[in-house]
Amino acid sequence: MAEYEDRYWTSSDGLRLHFRYFDGDSSKPPVICLPGLTRNARDFEDLAARLAGTWRVLCPEMRGRGDSDYAKDPMTYTPMHYLQDVEALLAQEGIERFVSIGTSLGGLLTMLLAAANPQRIAAAVLNDVGPEVSEKGLERIRGYVGQGRNFETWMHAARALQESSGDVYPDWDITQWLRYAKRIMVLGTGGRIAFDYDMKIAEPFEAPAGATPQVDMWPLFDALATRPLLILRGENSDILEAATAQKMASRPGVELVTLPRTGHAPTLDEPESIAAIGRLLARA
Repeated sequence: MAEYEDRYWTSSDGLRLHFRYFDGDSSKPPVICLPGLTRNARDFEDLAARLAGTWRVLCPEMRGRGDSDYAKDPMTYTPMHYLQDVEALLAQEGIERFVSIGTSLGGLLTMLLAAANPQRIAAAVLNDVGPEVSEKGLERIRGYVGQGRNFETWMHAARALQESSGDVYPDWDITQWLRYAKRIMVLGTGGRIAFDYDMKIAEPFEAPAGATPQVDMWPLFDALATRPLLILRGENSDILEAATAQKMASRPGVELVTLPRTGHAPTLDEPESIAAIGRLLARA
């Protein structure tokens, strides 16, 4: 795996937030990888390793995830607060133009960033998310987020993930489930393996306003669609419906790639995803 630096920035309310930095060609805009609701920088470790050297890559962890501080007020676990945090990171690092790769919540943040200033987006990937989010998928997420399960061994954790999410990645073997467990979980101080996020992120998510910004997201998407854009969709996704993805892909300059036998969300390690991201970066 490519070497990276652990770096930090500070939120407006004083939280110490963490990101992984992979060095690369400073003449190109950096790539910023924004994770999903319960996820962290490890989601992008293979992607970042492939891009490092050719591209600078930043993998920030939102408040309450990974090595970032947990919020003092759980009601700040909302998209608008995450947006403010990302803006603070951009300001600290002096980033005026970048490629955004956003999975799920990270894709919503990408659209919000574009709405504020589309010219700073050199290109973007929306991974299994769009301006319309399926209520079925949101209900599924509400059913598990913040549950706080923990496990005795990594194998127990992997088997539990396979049982709960086998329909998302039906072709995975146990080695892949173990690798997945180590991306989204951590060995806790008590020797138990637990999910690597603050369980209190579920509190604002219980209300619809905490799940997605309560605005018409299509104008936000259209701001982003003025830039080179890749949409990745899992064939069996319950977050990004096929009709929504097709409508998104009707905009000029947008490529849609559907990952077969995959739910929410593609891991970005699939050969189809790797090839599509390569095509996008060639346009950036």
